[in-house]
Amino acid sequence: MAETKNQQGFVFSGKKRPSTGQDGDDDFIVANKKSMLSTGLPSMWEDPAAALASARHEFGEHGGVNMSIEASATFTVMEPETMRRMFAGELGPDRDFFIYSRHFNPTVLNLGRQMAALEGTEAAYCTASGMSAISSVLLQLCSSGGHMVASRTLYGGTHALLTHFLPRACNITTTFVDINDHEMVKNAMVEGQTKVLYFESISNPTLTVANIPELSRIAHDKGATVVVDNTFSPMVLSPARLGADVVVHSISKFISGGADIIAGAVCGPANLVNSMMDLQHGALMLLGPTMNAKVAFELSERIPHLGLRMKEHCHRAMVYATKIKKLGLNVIYPGLEDHPQHELLKSMANKEYGFGGLLCIDMETEEKANRLMNHLQNCTQFGFMAVSLGYYETLMSCSGSSTSSELNDEEQALAGISPGLVRISVGFVGTLAQKWSQFEKAFSRLQDSGLYKN
Repeated sequence: MAETKNQQGFVFSGKKRPSTGQDGDDDFIVANKKSMLSTGLPSMWEDPAAALASARHEFGEHGGVNMSIEASATFTVMEPETMRRMFAGELGPDRDFFIYSRHFNPTVLNLGRQMAALEGTEAAYCTASGMSAISSVLLQLCSSGGHMVASRTLYGGTHALLTHFLPRACNITTTFVDINDHEMVKNAMVEGQTKVLYFESISNPTLTVANIPELSRIAHDKGATVVVDNTFSPMVLSPARLGADVVVHSISKFISGGADIIAGAVCGPANLVNSMMDLQHGALMLLGPTMNAKVAFELSERIPHLGLRMKEHCHRAMVYATKIKKLGLNVIYPGLEDHPQHELLKSMANKEYGFGGLLCIDMETEEKANRLMNHLQNCTQFGFMAVSLGYYETLMSCSGSSTSSELNDEEQALAGISPGLVRISVGFVGTLAQKWSQFEKAFSRLQDSGLYKN
């Protein structure tokens, strides 16, 4: 279906254009013709919430305030010649022509525009999972024999992809580095051979903050593309505005907020994202990690209040971190002044969103970590023992034996992951006073058990 827009720039849906022979009023067909995925926004925005509010709004088929769900797998054309032109690349979603939902789907496309606005990139494409977003973009950027440099401290699944799968299946190798040792990063990168520098903006699970501007400068000097996983810090950090080329997300986490959806996104330059959808060579097109249109619709309804949710996640994380530190526990949180990258994060972060919604408590041993989590869940109902993050309830896990278990003991030690590191994704249900009382009671039980002493 074609689109028209009113004076406010909102986009309405209408009937599909019956003819492809004339351009007609193309300016009224899409908000921006630079890219089929483009947000139509200026390149720089100070606040991601402002960018989201200024992005085009898709109305429903019958004028509903919410967009319609395009649940079709395949799309009809009005003239036989149109199909040939679509497959030849002459007609596409920028002029409201769709082939098949593994390629482009209108509902998923709109979510991609929201993600591009959120991250301040020219384009974005949404996928079936965070890992599919990561693997697809790396396979698009690296060919057989290629080399990457990556942080030692990564989500366990990403680490396994880089350490085991890509070398075996694709002959792509990775050198792992301490991402805060910029000289090590520079020395690991081989000009003309290293294609990608990959790291997390705030690392999983150690909460190490990467110096995105400096790392981007180092990588670009070596001719490499910078890919940053920003799953831990949507709204808080905008890596593309700090120099990164590509931003990837597991939308399953904070952006979803409901722990009920698995999804991912690749945000970056339009030429890269479009190349990933190429019919002959595109990693997204040919590997097929397709997002369901119904999932895209649900996610698009949650993004507008992401900023409000992130502010509360971050506010509570800061309050808890400060209070937990006063109890004498070894707490790790970038918002605390004694965190090694506190000032760095402060200098890079978008204002008013805080320092992230996760904190860690290092209990030193797995036994102590498990005992603490057991009290927090089963005695005082402070939170749930579960992996993932960004849920409205607090989620806790011992990273070394769960989400980082793909790393062996030596790799965990190099990554700075203690056997007793408890990763806590701070939720926002209940009152602060109520939830803190639950934490204090659990900690008191732990002390009474004799397992933990200050």
